[in-house]
Amino acid sequence: IAPEADVASLQPEVRFRDQLDFDSVDFMNFALALQEALHVEIPEIDFVELGTLNGCIRYLSLRGVSESFPPA
Repeated sequence: IAPEADVASLQPEVRFRDQLDFDSVDFMNFALALQEALHVEIPEIDFVELGTLNGCIRYLSLRGVSESFPPA
């Protein structure tokens, strides 16, 4: 989605839109990629929760996605 992004330098509370220059299509692709990679259903109404790194972590942990994902 953002292959040139330096994900190691992401700030946890700054919106992806601001850090990665996401537009709405990029963000939709990001949310869909999360669903596919983590095998979790994320209703479109909840996409707003995924706007930051910490937001993603909170949302996914509440839905039972383990911190140790992906499995070894």
